[in-house]
Amino acid sequence: MFGMETIQYNLPQSRIPLAWYNIVPDLPAPMAPPLHPGTLQPLGPDDLAPLFPMALIMQEVSAEREIEIPGEVRQIYAQWRPAPLMRARRLEKALDTPARIYYKYEGVSPAGSHKLNTAVPQAWYNKQEGVTHLATETGAGQWGSALAMACAFLGLDCKVFMVRVSYDQKPYRRALMETFGASVTASPSNTTDCGRAILAQHPDSRGSLGIAISEAVEVAAKDPKTKYALGSVLNHVLLHQTVIGQEAIEQMALAGDDPDVIIGCTGGGSNFAGLVMPFLGRKLKGKGHARIVAVEPAACPSLTKGRFVYDFGDTGHLTPLVKMHTLGSTFVPPGIHAGGLRYHGMAPLVSHVINLGLADAVTVQQLDAFAAGVQFARAEGIVPAPEANHAVAEAIHQALEAKAEGKPRVILFNLSGHGHFDMQSYIDYHAGKLENFEYPEEEIAMALAGLPVVP
Repeated sequence: MFGMETIQYNLPQSRIPLAWYNIVPDLPAPMAPPLHPGTLQPLGPDDLAPLFPMALIMQEVSAEREIEIPGEVRQIYAQWRPAPLMRARRLEKALDTPARIYYKYEGVSPAGSHKLNTAVPQAWYNKQEGVTHLATETGAGQWGSALAMACAFLGLDCKVFMVRVSYDQKPYRRALMETFGASVTASPSNTTDCGRAILAQHPDSRGSLGIAISEAVEVAAKDPKTKYALGSVLNHVLLHQTVIGQEAIEQMALAGDDPDVIIGCTGGGSNFAGLVMPFLGRKLKGKGHARIVAVEPAACPSLTKGRFVYDFGDTGHLTPLVKMHTLGSTFVPPGIHAGGLRYHGMAPLVSHVINLGLADAVTVQQLDAFAAGVQFARAEGIVPAPEANHAVAEAIHQALEAKAEGKPRVILFNLSGHGHFDMQSYIDYHAGKLENFEYPEEEIAMALAGLPVVP
């Protein structure tokens, strides 16, 4: 069509999905229920009411295959959705591969990533139930940016606890959140009991998503006017992201292709699930054949080195117990630049899918991820976020495998966000300041030794 140029496959606004897709009723085995941390009994909706509005709680436990997207949410989605699907023809040429490489580009959202797909409905449902304040955590700042924008659109106050290492590394992300009207606090902080306790033990703590979650949950639990919003991990969050995969199914049909392998980076699991779950649902019904690959950083390998057990979602042990792949709630990963992937656990739904053998998990080292991101940027003109670089690296790996085999392969991955607010990480990479980090087995063992005992 355009020689070796990048090709976009776009859908009209009328094709924004009318409903989110819930894969739970289509899975071959049910998920383990979340447990109350005190009684170790399955949670009921009322147990979650201090943190979430009831509409989101019901989505969390829903067994309905489709959940209607509210009209006002779709109207806001229309500012950037449907997001484009692109064929990376220049990258294919640079790799000299027979593979056909496609990427779903979520960086077109005003916040710069896929996170806005759930931030908008979460803020909307909270507003419907009279909530005026939301508290949350953020790693790299993409989720905090998205929720701050959603709260600005819907008239809610937003308080963000930003992991200290990212707070220092990514000042422009912080500035974006503050521009949208959010207050941003470095975590661990002296503003919560949990933060003070951690700082007493580790005054120089770089923080983690687990710690920041504890601080945000504590704020919400203590203030009846405040609810908690989470950017990944939970079922309702992953549900909202399925607009990505639903659009991609239509767009791949426009391209006349069907993926052989589908790739997403994984930290908490939301962008991966958003692309993958609609395709996996089709595959479970005999309508697809793609291999599904989750890519995580070698420095935070929850899927490849963690255990599939019940654990707390936060470091302060304020959250329910969920069955997931985990490195232990006390695990604090090193300060890699992919801040959105620095989480000790994985979404229970993603963990369940991996445990059922429906998807594979691989790791990528930090330097390999950035090398792939730079190669992609020079070919396609988009600088990926550090998190998305992990998916890019696996896509390139798959394309080179196809080259070695001399066979075509259709590759689809989620480019979950751009790196325009993460350029310090690229400065450090080009200056040779970044290092690979393989987390020591003994430190993982120490963190896993503290897992809660669940009969």
